[in-house]
Amino acid sequence: MRLRLTVFLVLLVIELILSSPSRRFDGVAFEKFLIKARDVLDRVPLIDGHNDFPYSLRRYESNQVGDLDIYDLTTVEPWASSSSSHTDINRLRQGKVGAQFWSAYVPCSTQYKDAISKTWEQIDVIHRLVEANPTTFAFVTSAQEIEDAFAQGKIGSMVGVEGGHSIGSSLAVLRMMYDMGVRYMTMTHSCPTPWADNSQLDDPGNVPVHDGLTPFGRTVVAEMNRLGMLIDLSHVSRKTMRDALEISTAPVIFSHSSAYALCNNTRNVPDDILQLVAQNGGVVMVNFFVSYVTCGLTATVQDVADHIEHIRNIAGVDNVGVGSDFNGVARTPDGLKDVSQYPNLFAELLARGWTETDLEKVAGLNLLRALRGAESVRDQMAADGIKPFDEWIPQTDLPAEAQPCNTGEYKSQKLLTE
Repeated sequence: MRLRLTVFLVLLVIELILSSPSRRFDGVAFEKFLIKARDVLDRVPLIDGHNDFPYSLRRYESNQVGDLDIYDLTTVEPWASSSSSHTDINRLRQGKVGAQFWSAYVPCSTQYKDAISKTWEQIDVIHRLVEANPTTFAFVTSAQEIEDAFAQGKIGSMVGVEGGHSIGSSLAVLRMMYDMGVRYMTMTHSCPTPWADNSQLDDPGNVPVHDGLTPFGRTVVAEMNRLGMLIDLSHVSRKTMRDALEISTAPVIFSHSSAYALCNNTRNVPDDILQLVAQNGGVVMVNFFVSYVTCGLTATVQDVADHIEHIRNIAGVDNVGVGSDFNGVARTPDGLKDVSQYPNLFAELLARGWTETDLEKVAGLNLLRALRGAESVRDQMAADGIKPFDEWIPQTDLPAEAQPCNTGEYKSQKLLTE
């Protein structure tokens, strides 16, 4: 038994060595691809759709960032010992990151409790992270501001709220979060909301709660369109994906999901949905988490490139991007261990014959186009006189577990004063 285990481990190490990007080509050839990849990322902003560094700040520093030096965390505990610590300023610069959607995430355990206040704390820490590092980051809320920050040599920093439970089923809270700078919301996380089903409900043995979006969930989509906030369909069920794509008049994104055809995890995007994303003009931003890349325990940068190519082949090159999920996962692919190694991915695609023009789209131009599309829909709805959707969620839509923290006052102000 010990001999078999030893042989297995040796073979595993050999496979990893042989599959590393620098091993597939001689050193000179791969360095040429890397130089070209870095040139691409110098021309256009590399926009990553999802990084959980703010939640790491909550876990390791209790959101106390004022005096925290985040230039190099590779020798600072507990960051240095953490398998999910992939981000600091030094590595962001090495990786040529041009803009980042920082995730304002709180767990599903906060739903019906303190999800709103905790989410606001995470939005606040993103603002303070940027303010504490003004030579590195610039807080941005539009496509133009991303490009302006990039031109100034700064990393455009945006907020994405990860999970519809964070708004407490309140369109008013959604609007306030937009005013705080939130530019996308993931419709669910690993739990359903009272108005949308999540991806785990598609797992064998599970059943839908709502069969996609409820009528109130459809109103959430409409209000996000009116605000100009991107609809993020990572983490949602297939039916929720379909419903949102049917309703939304603006491009949607999958901020950190890969291709279901290559790894049949329900967190990934099936081919029929990829085709709808192409029709919608949205962007699927490929996740680096090993479990979503190979459905196994290991993966390589080549495996991630396979997902990008598959999405290109099904949805088109205009509809794929990068959403690493760094700092939110414990296992990352060989060749993409942290934020410093993005150029390896683009070098791999160059080695496969991708043009630099198409790499520019994957790096950030596709996301910029989708964001501008959402902004255009917002402006048109305003020009058409569309007012804020101010419905309250029906009391009957709330599950029993929500009742202890709910006063049940769901009458309009007009009715209360009559």
